[in-house]
Parts: sequence; C-alpha cells; structure tokens
Amino acid sequence: MHERKGVVSSPCQPAANKPQLTLRFKIDEKDFLIAGESASKTKKALQQLGLKQEIVKNIAIIVYEAAMNIVIHSNHGEIKIIIAPDQVVVLSEDVGEGIPDIELAMKEGYSTAPNEVREMGFGAGMGLPNIKQCSNELDIKTTIGFGTTLRATIYLNPADTKQVETGTMYV
Repeated sequence: MHERKGVVSSPCQPAANKPQLTLRFKIDEKDFLIAGESASKTKKALQQLGLKQEIVKNIAIIVYEAAMNIVIHSNHGEIKIIIAPDQVVVLSEDVGEGIPDIELAMKEGYSTAPNEVREMGFGAGMGLPNIKQCSNELDIKTTIGFGTTLRATIYLNPADTKQVETGTMYV
C-alpha cells in the first residue's frame, strides 16, 4: 500500500472473489484543493484502466462533488473509489453536521453552504443532484450531528473496461 496526503492506493486486493482496486482520499474541512485533486487523480487512474470516457467523466464528477460536500459541510472525511470488473463504487464518509432533509438537499439549487463558501463560487446546491445524475444507484445515510455516508454505484459493461482485472495502477 502506498500512502501520502489525500490519496492511498491499494492495488489488486481481492474481495468477494473479485479483483478490485481501491483509491482513497482523506479530506479535511475547507481543503478545497483536495476536491479537485481527488477528481483529477481518479480520472487519470480510470483512464489508465481503459474505461470509456463517458464513465470516467461521470465518476470524476461524483468524486469532485462528494469531496466538495466533505470540504464544505463536515469536519473531515474520506472518499473511496472501489473499482471492480463490473462496477465502480464511490463511497464518501464524513464526520460532520449531517443532512437535515435529504429530499430537500436533492433539489437543484438548494444549498446550506455558508456565505463565505458561496462568495468563493462554491456551494451552488448542485452537488447531490449531479451525483445522482452521474450514478446508476445512489444511497445516502445521514445522522444529524455525526455525519453522512454516500454510496454511488456505476455499473460497467464488459466493453467499458480493458484492464481492471490486472490491478496495475499508478496514481
């Protein structure tokens, strides 16, 4: 396992009899740079695996939006991108305020971002709607005062990937 700030990669760890690769990004409150960095490194890794451009784009959007949610609305958290031959799962877990009303938070333009974040050009209320639009399945669990777990799943067709089963990755 290779570890440095913001990213950990674990090449080819078999789980449930499936070869998979996991990318991990640790994210701190107000670390806006890590959101872009995590999406960029994920995109690069998925391109190296030979996934279709449309899928790579969607997963990069999910990672960016999930990371921004952690940066803006939590104390800290982590994003895992679990890449298996048949799917990619983006798992975001944070310690923070939680989401009081998930249905309302899913509406485009609804935002609870603080003014200082909005003045920086972030927090437009498109994070969760974008994540939902880019994933095949989305599951959000939240506890007020403790944090939120988000799981976005993107299913892959056999033609979508060339090298996932090799487990070779350089991030």
